[in-house]
Amino acid sequence: MHGPASPGWLLVALCAATGAYCLLRMRSGVEEQRRTAGGEALMGFGMAAMAVPTAVFTPPSWAWPLYTAVFGAAALRALWAARTSAHHLHHLVGAGAMVYMAVVMATSTGHHAGAGVPLVTGLLLLYFTGYVLRSGVRLIPVTAGTGAVGWADRPELARACRLSMGIAMVTMLLTM
Repeated sequence: MHGPASPGWLLVALCAATGAYCLLRMRSGVEEQRRTAGGEALMGFGMAAMAVPTAVFTPPSWAWPLYTAVFGAAALRALWAARTSAHHLHHLVGAGAMVYMAVVMATSTGHHAGAGVPLVTGLLLLYFTGYVLRSGVRLIPVTAGTGAVGWADRPELARACRLSMGIAMVTMLLTM
């Protein structure tokens, strides 16, 4: 993404750490956790890769169509999964946002890229800002679980991961 290198590296670290925890959640004994954790890990690692500062590494021209294809497939999977759970609609919006950002980056020239279609960017910013605020409020009342709960089954950590990915998405949309 465009912008200063230091915040870019912090965003890379945040997204990579979130993706790594989502991989850990794939070992959960709860089926719904496993089902959503893979998609969230893909989003975390994909966002980390897209957030690498362009001053350090400029992706090859084939990278953006690859991102578009990968996240397009993730969007189709989320659309299919949304038949049974409304939570997957958020995954659909997230994957769609990643496709949108990849297309904008593929069509941009140099460090002075446009922000894409202002209406689409604005709607995505509005959605993810609302998601971040809602997720933050939902995180407040969660208390630590009682008894021995594995790292993969901690609901407060899963919510914190989703919150951090939402914050990262807002940041990426603002720096686009």
